[in-house]
Amino acid sequence: MDPVRKNDQEIPANTETRNHAATEVSNGIDGAFLKPYDSQNTESRIYEMWENSGYFNPDNLPCASCRDPYTIVMPPPNANGDLHAGHALFITLEDILIRFKRMMGYRALWIPGADHAGFETQVVYEKKLEKEGRSRFQMEPQELYDEIYAFTLANKKNMETQVRMMGASCDWSREKFTLDPDVVTRVQEVFIKMFSDGLVYRGKRTVNWCPKHQTSLSDVETANVEETAPLYYFKYGPFTIATARPETKFGDKYVVMHPDDTRYAAWKHGQTIDLEWINGPITATVIKDEAIDPAFGTGVMTITPWHDATDFEIAKRHNLPFEQIIDWRGKLLPIAGEFAGMKILAARPKIIETLQRKGLVTKIDEQYQHVAKRCYKCNTLIEPQVKDQWFVKMAPLAQQAIEAINNGSVRFIPENYEKIFRYWMENALDWNISRQIVWGIPIPAWFKNRGTDTEEMAASLERPDGDGWEADTDTFDTWFSSGQWPLLVTDFPTGKDFPTYYPTDVMETGHDLIFKWIPRMVIFGLYLAKQAPFHTVYLHGLVNDAQGKKMSKSKGNVISPLTLTEKYGTDALRMALVVGNTPGTDVALREDKVKGYKHFSNKLWNIARFVLERTEEVPIATPLESDDSALRDEMASVAADVTKDLEAYRIHLAAEKLYHFAWHRFADEIIEASKPLLAGEDEGVRRSRSALLRLMLDRTLRLLHPFMPFVTEEIWQRIPNQKEKLLMTAVWIG
Repeated sequence: MDPVRKNDQEIPANTETRNHAATEVSNGIDGAFLKPYDSQNTESRIYEMWENSGYFNPDNLPCASCRDPYTIVMPPPNANGDLHAGHALFITLEDILIRFKRMMGYRALWIPGADHAGFETQVVYEKKLEKEGRSRFQMEPQELYDEIYAFTLANKKNMETQVRMMGASCDWSREKFTLDPDVVTRVQEVFIKMFSDGLVYRGKRTVNWCPKHQTSLSDVETANVEETAPLYYFKYGPFTIATARPETKFGDKYVVMHPDDTRYAAWKHGQTIDLEWINGPITATVIKDEAIDPAFGTGVMTITPWHDATDFEIAKRHNLPFEQIIDWRGKLLPIAGEFAGMKILAARPKIIETLQRKGLVTKIDEQYQHVAKRCYKCNTLIEPQVKDQWFVKMAPLAQQAIEAINNGSVRFIPENYEKIFRYWMENALDWNISRQIVWGIPIPAWFKNRGTDTEEMAASLERPDGDGWEADTDTFDTWFSSGQWPLLVTDFPTGKDFPTYYPTDVMETGHDLIFKWIPRMVIFGLYLAKQAPFHTVYLHGLVNDAQGKKMSKSKGNVISPLTLTEKYGTDALRMALVVGNTPGTDVALREDKVKGYKHFSNKLWNIARFVLERTEEVPIATPLESDDSALRDEMASVAADVTKDLEAYRIHLAAEKLYHFAWHRFADEIIEASKPLLAGEDEGVRRSRSALLRLMLDRTLRLLHPFMPFVTEEIWQRIPNQKEKLLMTAVWIG
C-alpha cells in the first residue's frame, strides 16, 4: 500500500538536546542487541526524546498542513492520588488513537489536564485529617482550602509524571487544571450567563443530603443500593400504611389517595381525621392527588412534606406547610418529642416499641427488598432535606442533546449506550449544582436580606453596588466545571485553538460516566458553542482484578499499573489492557497476561536483532522474487486490515491481529523459512529475502508503534540510515 502522506521530516535542529536525543542510539547495529530488551533503562530516555522533539505539539509537526486536525481531550484525572488501572486503560486507548492519527499525517492534538475534583478530593483530604486527629469542622474555611490546594498541587505533579510513564504523547504545553485562574473565571461567567438566560435558578427543593460530609449531592453522586430491611405496617386511623423508615413519620399529618379510587370515594379532599399517633393524638387531613398509584399497596399513603421528593411535590401542589424532621447531622428534631436528639438508627427500634404498645403495628415484613440512597463516597444513608440551592433547568438543555443524537451529530461506541444517554436526557431532573464544601470554584452569587421576604439575589463576579450584600459560600458541583472541559481546554470562545480544534473528534472515557460527565459536556457544548463537543463517544469498561471483581482498597485487591510497568514494561501493560478488551465491557487485569506481553516485547527485540544482523542492508525497493512479492502483499493486506480496524475503533482486534502476525506468522514461520535462504549461495535470493525481511520489520514496527511505543521506537533508533528520525512521526503504511 502507498503511504498516506509524504514525510521528509527531520528532527528540529534548534537545540543540541533534540539532535542528541534523536541520534544517541542510532549509530548502527554493532552491539546494539547484545542484551535482552530492558524497559527500565529505555522508557524514560525514549519519552524524553519524544518530548524534547516538540512533536507532541501539532504546531511543530513537519507536515502540519497536510491533513485536518484530530483532537482528543484527556479526561482529567482527579489530582488527589496515584494513577489507577482505569487511568492506565484510558491513557493507552487514547494514546493509540493519537499516535495512529499522527502517523497518518493529521495534526494530532491530545490535550492533557487535571481535575480539582471538588467533593471527591475534599473527602480524600478529610480522611487524611481524621488520621491526624483533626476535622474540617474545626478549621477556618481558608485554612482548609489552602491545605487542600497544596495537597492537590503535589498530587497533580506526581500524577503528571505517572501519565508520562504510561507513554502518553499529549501536548503538555496546553495542559489545563480546573482551578487555573482563567478556568475559574470562565466557569463563573457561564453561571452568570445561564442565570441571565433563565437556565439557573435558586429554589427551596428536596436535595440529597450527606449528614457525614454536610453537603448536598446531585442524583448522580448518590448510589442506589439494594438492601433488605424490615417493612413496617401501621394503623393510621382507618387506614393501613407501610414504611421502611418510621423515623420520618413524625411529620405525617396528611393521608393521600387517588381522586378516582372508588375504595376511598367516601373520603373528601380536605376532610380531617383525629387519630392516635407516635407521640399522642393528631389531626390528619385527607389529600386527593393523582400522583398516588391505586394499584400499589393499599392505594393510600401518608406524606411527610419535608422528607421526600414525592411528598414535597404533593405538598407544594396543595400549599401544605412542612417542617424539618431530621437535622443536618442526622438527629431527630423537637417535632419527634421524646425521641428528639437521637440518631435515626438508634431511634428506630424505640419508635416501633412505642407504636407496638399503642397497638398501631399491624405487621412487620423482615425481608423487604428496597433501594436505599447512599453517599457514593462514604456510604452514609442519604437524608432528603429541603434546602435553598442553585439548580440548572435541564429540560431545554436536554432537548438539545436529544436533537444532537437524532441528527447524528454524536454517536456512541458501543451503540447500545445511545439508549442509556437518551433515557437520561428524556428523564433529566433539574441539576443541583450547589455544594457546601470549601474545595472548588466559588459560586459567584450575592444575597441581600437573606432569608427574609425582601431577599435579593445577584449573579456577579464582583460585589454588587450598595450595602448589605454577602457572598454565597457554596461552591460548584465539580461536574459544572468539568462539563465545560472541551470548551475550556480549547479556549472558547476567543482563543486561537478554538476555531481549529473544536469540536474535538472522540471522547474516550469509562462507561460509568454515560450519565455523569458525557451529558454535561454535550449540553454545555450545544448551549455555549452551538456544536456538540465531539462526534464520537468511545466508552471502555471498568478494569477489575484477576477474578473480575471491582478493585477497592478495603478488599485489598487494588493493582497499581506502575507496579506492573516496573516489572514488565509499559508496552506489556498496554497490550494486556487492550487485547481482548471490547468497548463497553469490563476487563480483568491479570498479572500473568501482562507478563506474557513482556515476552512479546522481547520477541520483537529478537526479531529485530535477527533481521538487522542476518540480512544485507539493501533498499526496501529492491526487486523481489515471486515468493517474496507474495509475502510483501500479505504484509500490505495485514496493514490495510489493521488500519480499517483502528479507523472503526476496533482497537482490540487490531492489537490482537498484530500480536499474532508478528509472533506466529513473521517470527515463527517467515523468519524460520528465511534462514536457509539467507545462508544460501544465490545472491539474488539473499538480496530479495533481505529486502523483504527489512520491509516487514519496518512495517511491523510502524503498525505496532501506537500500541507498544517504547520498544518499537527503541528498535527504530537502532536501525542505521533511517530517513525518518522518529518512529513516532514516521509515515503510517496502511
